[in-house]
Amino acid sequence: MSDTLAGPASHAIEVKHSRFLAQATPVESPADALAFLEELARTPATHHCWAYRIGAEYRSSDDGEPAGTAGRPILAAIDGQGFDRVMVVVTRWYGGVNLGAGGLVRAYGGAAAECLRTAPRLPLIAMREFDIRAPFEDTGAVHAALAAHGAQRLEDAFDAGGLRVRVRLPADRVDALATHLRDATRNRARIGDNG
Repeated sequence: MSDTLAGPASHAIEVKHSRFLAQATPVESPADALAFLEELARTPATHHCWAYRIGAEYRSSDDGEPAGTAGRPILAAIDGQGFDRVMVVVTRWYGGVNLGAGGLVRAYGGAAAECLRTAPRLPLIAMREFDIRAPFEDTGAVHAALAAHGAQRLEDAFDAGGLRVRVRLPADRVDALATHLRDATRNRARIGDNG
């Protein structure tokens, strides 16, 4: 399981008179990532190079720097630090000295990596939503089991068959809840993904 950022982070470095400012933020979608870029790109600078990773989706841009010298090193920093759902923009103000391809890779990748290395992390927890059905007489036992396992009750409903409750819970706790429900209701409560 990877981490995302607990909040925005930044890190600045100077390399041969060029200033580099790495700014990172947690994102939920490519649209979030591009909105963050659009906001930062309003700052006058020579380049705004960037990369994001959201699960299997990723993109990067060298924003006019030589191909492969900025966006890919930023993406490598995201992956190297074990982050997901993160956008990093590294802004460069040119200082008059050419850094060469290797220097650019080190500067962009290094600024991004240090920004992420020192950033507050937030573990990504896989969540699962599902329905639990139980006879009326087991309502109290079901609610007690949900509370004991820290499950979030999204919706309670009653019909001719009894209780139906929609639940959200970390995926790694579902089996323990199922065992608890089986024991507490003599196997009358049923878990399913859709009512």
